[in-house]
Amino acid sequence: MSDGQARRVQEQFGASAAAYVTSPLHAAGEDLDRLLAWGAARRAERVLDVATGGGHTALTFAGIARRVVAYDLTELMLAAARGHVRARGAANVEFVAGDAGALPFRDESFDVVTCRTAAHHFADVPAAVRQIHRVLRPGGSLLLQDILGHDDADASAFILEVEKRRDPSHVRSYRATEWKAFLRAAGLTVMEDSVIWKLREWSEWTGRMRMTVEARRDLEDFVRRAPERCRAAFEFRLTPDAVVSFNDRQVLIRADRD
Repeated sequence: MSDGQARRVQEQFGASAAAYVTSPLHAAGEDLDRLLAWGAARRAERVLDVATGGGHTALTFAGIARRVVAYDLTELMLAAARGHVRARGAANVEFVAGDAGALPFRDESFDVVTCRTAAHHFADVPAAVRQIHRVLRPGGSLLLQDILGHDDADASAFILEVEKRRDPSHVRSYRATEWKAFLRAAGLTVMEDSVIWKLREWSEWTGRMRMTVEARRDLEDFVRRAPERCRAAFEFRLTPDAVVSFNDRQVLIRADRD
């Protein structure tokens, strides 16, 4: 990851670490249940959770795996995840700091690699996917979840601006065809995939990133001024006084190493 992008991620998430630990959207849901079911079916013994955030995915997989490594770029986020995981009695999780594009693990070290709602922050997704392929054993699985990019160019540009105003470390979200190309190029084969919707409560979503009153007001004005079809693509709900919520699509992929 470039130094500039790494700094943006660390600045955003170091200060927001506690909010990600307590975030209900990250703690549970249909998405995490699906990833866990895939992992259990793959009999995951050794699991790497890339960009662990608040540690929710690592904690969940600790219930089925012998060893879990929670990996994150941001030391303060990793410390918050460690406190969260240890407080819940999971002793089989270790914590390692580093960049997704340069994993400090031996070749073929893991049965499963998870990466949940994080890749839109990566400066070089293909490099991260190549690293994941390297550390997976033959027949091992990447269990991926991320915001799904929109196929309509105007809707895509609209939501990218919304995301970047809320979180300057956001790079972009990728379409399903792009994800499949990244994975195929790295030697990973998509075995299962699905799309789900996740509701974003506006006050919680913007509050988690500690937006100033002025920045949040400017963002809400931008949303109101946007073409109706762009808002409709993400089911934005507005009242005369506030932005209430919106929906985004999340892609879930299980891709196996050949």
